[in-house]
Amino acid sequence: MSNITQVVNVDKNMTTLKKSVIAAGLDKKLSEAGPFTVFAPTDIAFGKMDKEALENLLKPENKTKLADFLGHHVVEGKIDFKDLKEGQKLKDLNGKELHVHVKEGKVTLNGAHIQGHDVQASNGVIHSLDTVMTKN
Repeated sequence: MSNITQVVNVDKNMTTLKKSVIAAGLDKKLSEAGPFTVFAPTDIAFGKMDKEALENLLKPENKTKLADFLGHHVVEGKIDFKDLKEGQKLKDLNGKELHVHVKEGKVTLNGAHIQGHDVQASNGVIHSLDTVMTKN
């Protein structure tokens, strides 16, 4: 089974995430044993961002900002979709809280809807998001 970095690298809907993870140096972290849960913005999610802001984040001089930004989408430990509960608070890699809301079987995390879920990897699980999460 492939690790999270390898899964993201071949997913045709996560090309922007792939580029971002590599630019931030997060590909090494997401290749470690983990486990990790990644709430992965799709290309459509990144497309909702201000294009100039995204391009700015991808510049080499902003590597630390980009890593911090992407770290907001990663949680240590493996959390399957069925384990996400209303009112649950998760801690991202930066120690910030992510708030889970469940309504009529749909799950949002800090306002971003989980679209695809439970993509298994050797070191965790990936859930795709329709929106890039901003910090609290």
